[in-house]
Amino acid sequence: MRAKPESLSSVLMTSFRNRKKRRSQSDNKSADASPVIASYNVHKCVGRDRKFDPDRICHVIKEISADIIALQEADSRFGERTGLLDLMRLERECGLTPVPIAAASKAHGWHGNVVLFREGAVRDVHPLKLPGLEPRGALVVELELKQGGTLRIIAAHFGLLRHSRAQQAKALLALLGTREEQPTILLGDLNEWRLGSGSSLNTLRDAFGALPPAVPSFPSGMPVLALDRIISNRVGLIENVTAHDSALSRIASDHLPLKAAIRTDLLNP
Repeated sequence: MRAKPESLSSVLMTSFRNRKKRRSQSDNKSADASPVIASYNVHKCVGRDRKFDPDRICHVIKEISADIIALQEADSRFGERTGLLDLMRLERECGLTPVPIAAASKAHGWHGNVVLFREGAVRDVHPLKLPGLEPRGALVVELELKQGGTLRIIAAHFGLLRHSRAQQAKALLALLGTREEQPTILLGDLNEWRLGSGSSLNTLRDAFGALPPAVPSFPSGMPVLALDRIISNRVGLIENVTAHDSALSRIASDHLPLKAAIRTDLLNP
């Protein structure tokens, strides 16, 4: 049964009621040692105050303390794509290493998508150009985690147009259909908050099943829309999806980061 479309007013009311709860969850650190995966649209390092400040983004990434993080809009968009962050600093201060992209470029990632990880080994990297009117892409990365097991990550940034998002979701499903079934986490800015028949999220349900509860992440100062997502193809693989809602994250970008815990015991059959 398809979910009924949500009205913007109902989304706003639900978001306002849950705002205090989200901040409380974001402030509480998990007591277990499960690896943390996160997604963050850094908005080309331009904050809500319209200031270009990569230093703030680095501080927010340090606050998140993720073991794996996917960034969107980490490169300049026009002309020759150029990376906007200090990757050496992220490695030095956060222990995060970028997944290497084969194409020689000044860019950090692929169509602005960057995946960084703390420990483990990269088994495979597959850049994917997504269809649509805007230049969009996804990174498909297979990681061997230090805790054990292999995890496939799809870091994506969907377009602003509904028709393009539908095409992009189908392109990801086609890619998954050509590969052996394995634990997979899709994360990124999917630019989709509706759940009706025209939503690209319904297409993703074919591979990922029921989606975790929506977590509003946009706009960062007063988040009401769940544009960012972390979803998996195995029940229980991710837990406690929350927004990282801090004083700095509310100003550093127009999106709040999302984070979740990974159940490593579910990575192997």
